[in-house]
Amino acid sequence: MAAARGGNVDIGARSRVAGDGGWFVTLALGVTLLKCLLIPTYHSTDFEVHRNWLAITHSLPVSRWYYEATSEWTLDYPPLFAWFEYALSHVARYFDPEMLKVLNLNYASENTILFQRFSVILTDLLFIYAARQCCQCINGRKDRRDLLERPAFILAGLLLWNFGLLIVDHIHFQYNGFLSGIMLLSIARMFQKRPLESALLFAVLLNFKHIYLYIAPAYGVYLLRSYCFTMINANGSVRWRSFSLLRFLALAFIVLSVFAISFGPFIYLGQLPQVLSRLFPFKRGLCHAYWAPNFWALYNAADKALSVIGVKMQLLSPASVRTGSMTGGLVQEFEHSVLPSVTPMATLICTLISILPSVLCLWFRPRGPQGFLRCLILCALGSFMFGWHVHEKAILLAILPLSVLAVSGVKDAGIYFILTTAGHFSLFPLLFTPEELPIKILLMAIFTVFSFHSLTVLFRKEGRLLNGMEALYVCGLIPMELLCEIIYPLTSWQQRLPFIPLLLTSVYCALGIAYSWIRLYISAFGRPLLTLNKRQ
Repeated sequence: MAAARGGNVDIGARSRVAGDGGWFVTLALGVTLLKCLLIPTYHSTDFEVHRNWLAITHSLPVSRWYYEATSEWTLDYPPLFAWFEYALSHVARYFDPEMLKVLNLNYASENTILFQRFSVILTDLLFIYAARQCCQCINGRKDRRDLLERPAFILAGLLLWNFGLLIVDHIHFQYNGFLSGIMLLSIARMFQKRPLESALLFAVLLNFKHIYLYIAPAYGVYLLRSYCFTMINANGSVRWRSFSLLRFLALAFIVLSVFAISFGPFIYLGQLPQVLSRLFPFKRGLCHAYWAPNFWALYNAADKALSVIGVKMQLLSPASVRTGSMTGGLVQEFEHSVLPSVTPMATLICTLISILPSVLCLWFRPRGPQGFLRCLILCALGSFMFGWHVHEKAILLAILPLSVLAVSGVKDAGIYFILTTAGHFSLFPLLFTPEELPIKILLMAIFTVFSFHSLTVLFRKEGRLLNGMEALYVCGLIPMELLCEIIYPLTSWQQRLPFIPLLLTSVYCALGIAYSWIRLYISAFGRPLLTLNKRQ
């Protein structure tokens, strides 16, 4: 079986891996050094977003945090992240107190840049620890001389050197690393049969960044099914009388306590509606200025194509076509020209429908923690494909946990490689300056070659990683990059239709991500019931 060759995710590997951590330390130190070298690179408006949040939480009373609007970059993360910024601000004042003034918009002194960059690097220590915990859950062959045949080593490389995290956090600028670390640590605790710790970590994560609500159904269903119910029937179904009220109350107490600590001060101040309005701003529109590569990118592209065809065939009047509304770089509400316009409720319904099969599969055929992880990834992908105002960076929410499955079987490895390659390529538009062009190409090339080679070596006896069409799709990213970065800017169309490279990138990557999502669903429903975990 592929799992025997690769690495089953298993708590039993902890002692085998713990004593062989020299290569892990080397990988961690190497990527940390690379992050330091990226300090002088371009940073996006997210840099100013977080500087402004430092200023808000440091300079203003708590009662004004979610009302302050001097800058357009208002505080729109849950309270625990606000307190995180508050804690950072007390260190930031020793670097440059000017960065902590609300009126100092777009302030970016050298010390401010150093502080913010190093704050991301240092908080990534949590991600490194979480990656180590995940590697200790991998049951693979440690006796192989070649490191590239050790599942734990491959997983460490896939996580620590993840291209997406490197450019989003350490060039573009965000704090996804330590947040992803909390998520991975929560997943590891689930595999280590420590469900209450897993629930605690996930509750904390939700109160740091609410985008993780996307994967909450996987946690809720699995904890209820496999923790609150203590026994199963011979056919694998739940024995309803085995429901443990004590376990349920313990779980509820942990989750509610975290939310009470996080939101309690704002409930006391009567500001809960204001906080929620900041967390869920539905007036931002269906898509971001650069379309995330999901179903709505394909939908928007189809609407554009139909509108052009309609005008050419004189079925539509040019005045009825809304030009530039979806591609002008603005974040706003808009209406489609031909296809029905999409509302937040429509995206919610589509999202629920997309994740429902995975949740039902987790309930009726749980297959232990590995089934939970598969459901979590499907929830992340379903929400990415159909969610409202999804950012392209949200694909990391699926890529990182899928890394754990990638070393467990050749089919999952193939799905991972396609999803990761398409998802990472879709992040290229985040770095649009000429100076960063060779950096992003080189870093992605290194990570992609490592991923393909290591997974191919790991599963060389189980079959090919990609079939012919899949390999052709991945190779198609090379001419796509040449077209978007070099050829198209030299044409006369660049002035009239500047959005075409972004549209092509979104649509092409959306096809690969949608394909990976469908294949993962097929894999989830096609696996034998008791292959991975006979008890659950």
